[in-house]
Amino acid sequence: MLDRALYAAIWSELSAEKSMVLLAGPRQCGKTTLARSLSESYANKLYFNWDIATNKRRLIENPHFFEELVRRDSSRPLVILDEIHKYKDWKNYLKGIYDRFHAEFLFLVSGSGRLDLFRKGGDSLAGRYYLMHLWPLTLAELHNAGVSFDDFRENPIQPHADQTGAVQSTWDRLARSSGFPEPYLSGKESSYRRWAAAYHRQLIREDIRDMTDVKHVDDMEILFALLPSRVGAPLSIPGLATDLKAAYNTVKSWLGIFDRFYLTFSLSPWTPQIARSIHKERKTYLFDYAGIEDPAAKFENMVALELFRAVSNWNDMGWGSFGLHYIRTKEGREVDFLVSQNRKPLFLVETKTDDDTPSPNLIRFQKALGVPAAQLLDRGNGFKKTAPAGYPLLTAPAAFWLPRLP
Repeated sequence: MLDRALYAAIWSELSAEKSMVLLAGPRQCGKTTLARSLSESYANKLYFNWDIATNKRRLIENPHFFEELVRRDSSRPLVILDEIHKYKDWKNYLKGIYDRFHAEFLFLVSGSGRLDLFRKGGDSLAGRYYLMHLWPLTLAELHNAGVSFDDFRENPIQPHADQTGAVQSTWDRLARSSGFPEPYLSGKESSYRRWAAAYHRQLIREDIRDMTDVKHVDDMEILFALLPSRVGAPLSIPGLATDLKAAYNTVKSWLGIFDRFYLTFSLSPWTPQIARSIHKERKTYLFDYAGIEDPAAKFENMVALELFRAVSNWNDMGWGSFGLHYIRTKEGREVDFLVSQNRKPLFLVETKTDDDTPSPNLIRFQKALGVPAAQLLDRGNGFKKTAPAGYPLLTAPAAFWLPRLP
């Protein structure tokens, strides 16, 4: 079993303050496995899964069934509610059990659907839970350097001191198999291809079809099939609409659904303090990037997910309000990633598969923003530290820097 210690630490922090935690994330990224692993440290625990017929009947007949738990000691029990979002009145159910039992039980709510999909103003669950996210495996999780968040924020552009071939080997395996546990643990490209075909079809033809009013599922599948070739560039919705012979608003809606169901994640452009940086199109990346054919696009997507994971977890932990963006001006000058804190730039990241010459655009924007920067390469034997704009600039293989991400 994979040790998801990074997420166990988030659970420990959040559950100490709130007795209900919702665990959200892509299908098959390990939510149920993590929940069961977390439960091992509790003397009193109960696992419930709505997809198990006997469990479903038990809840319907007795909504407070967990009170019947036979306890081993006087410690607070952990109740895991898996797939509960498939119960049509699940939000009111959670509200009711939280209001009545939050002092007596801990509740971990997980599921294959996106539990934060339904968060809106006036949400009946407002104030009753903390939300945490579980993402596919990343290099920073698998080879975490143990850098504290405060130390990283103070000096984000430092190489990972302990370099071994194992780190690069893991990076290469992620590129072949993605970070989803099943294909990653297999390590075989044939296994990945079988998994990916079934995974994408199941998400679109079952989860999305059942939970939305999408009627043209075939066209939606075609749209998703077009996205790997668009990774790394601002996404033109009019262009996609023309290719699909579909309405602009339809394509825009479908792209939003892909984000909400964790097939994709999107970055908005960074505009403050950058003159003429008014490019409005978003860039879209895939959670399952292993099928991207272009090496440069796949590398950029992999780094994007590493940064997205980090920013998401930092927000879950309450360390600040963090964002992940890209920069692109009307003249076409671009930097791949900008990480911000409280709407202020924190550091820049550029990806180049094998060019260790600092990008002129990276230097330009680094000077304008006054922040450190990193130019990451797909592989290499060493790193360089320079300051061409008067601020630290690290040029290094991704495996030399990503493990430092808290």
